[in-house]
Amino acid sequence: MIAFLGQGRMGVPMARRLSEAGHEVTTWRRGSGVTAAAVDGADLVITMLRDPDAVREVLAAALPGLRPGATVVEMSTIGPEAVRELRAALPAAVRLVDAPVLGSVGPAADGTLTVLAGGDLSGCREILEVFGTVRELGPLGAGAAMKLAVMSALVPVQVLLAETFGYADAHGIDRDALADVLSGTPLGALAGRLHAPAQDTRYALGLAAKDVGLAAWPGASLATAALTRLREAEAAGLTDRDITAIADHVRATPPQNPPHQSPSAPPSPASAQTHAEPHSRAEPLSHTESHSRVEPQSRAVAVNPETVPATNGFYSHAVRVGDMLYISGQAAFDERGELVGEGSMTDQAEHVFQCLSRILADQGATFDDLAFLRTYLTDMDLRVEYGQVRRKYITGVPPASTTVEVSRLFMPGLLLEIDAIVALPGPRQRPRSAPCRARAGG
Repeated sequence: MIAFLGQGRMGVPMARRLSEAGHEVTTWRRGSGVTAAAVDGADLVITMLRDPDAVREVLAAALPGLRPGATVVEMSTIGPEAVRELRAALPAAVRLVDAPVLGSVGPAADGTLTVLAGGDLSGCREILEVFGTVRELGPLGAGAAMKLAVMSALVPVQVLLAETFGYADAHGIDRDALADVLSGTPLGALAGRLHAPAQDTRYALGLAAKDVGLAAWPGASLATAALTRLREAEAAGLTDRDITAIADHVRATPPQNPPHQSPSAPPSPASAQTHAEPHSRAEPLSHTESHSRVEPQSRAVAVNPETVPATNGFYSHAVRVGDMLYISGQAAFDERGELVGEGSMTDQAEHVFQCLSRILADQGATFDDLAFLRTYLTDMDLRVEYGQVRRKYITGVPPASTTVEVSRLFMPGLLLEIDAIVALPGPRQRPRSAPCRARAGG
């Protein structure tokens, strides 16, 4: 018997293919409360979930039901480190294979996925062939590593092409003509997709951000830049759209050059201060950054993006001082000032990290640019739920951080508040003498 623990668009067609191939399959979809009974008696347990935290959560709950001799086939995109963690968490009598796939919903339905397998496939290769072509890549973790290696190329190149079309728009180049020229290059097929973004979601933009976030090792400049763009698009509400919607996002924020000035011309004396302010992204300046360049003598510049609920007027969401950003305590309340996620640490933490993401994106930064994070919890016993959400967003080198328990926060029902210090991307300036004058308040 096969137990299929899945979620999302890929899980349903994959489970259906197993049933149509004549296998006895029990299915479980995340959110319905997994228990050990979900895998009771199964010889093979397949997981197809969103991210490492989801896999850890589901298998931890199912662990008591795994029988000795069973094989767990992990088909999510979680990376080799998470696979090694799973191996350590599973009993020695339970075998583990990592087998993430290349392909989207269509190939999942018709059995033409590419299965990237690591580990000993004895007893499960025939079952994996139901999904498509199986590539045996080596020891446990090799499949997970191969998947991230592939995605570290496929995702950034689509962001690059989105910016290519954005550049064309800004310079009066016909998009159809550009797509036609690109069709004769090795980028032709992908360029066609970005030229006409898909209306149906084959590979969600949010999943692409998760995948490239796992793949963006320190020093991976292109993957890191692509992740910044994707997180900006997530903050703009495109998480569930197809990855090709990144082209629509870039088109809505085309590159800009200073008025009446050639991109290659040296800056005039009047514009020297403008060029001294670091900004390493190609998107146009937000309204807050524009303000900082109009008044270059100001040491502290308020940052209040329209993508997060407005403050009460007694503090700013963040203050920028040179290439440092100081973010005020973010808490779970909406545009009407009402509590979000009452009683749920997971829901409140998700809301807070979304707010932080939007503030970072407004300044061309990501969670990888965090220097310091401070978290206030009203109940330290809820730190596990908080940590699960935090790991979803902070996937690279962790920042310096402090977590403290407090008796209460400023609004009844709030379970946490987070403030942060960010080292903004771009060339570093000489330290200014009085950064301590920036007070965010709140």
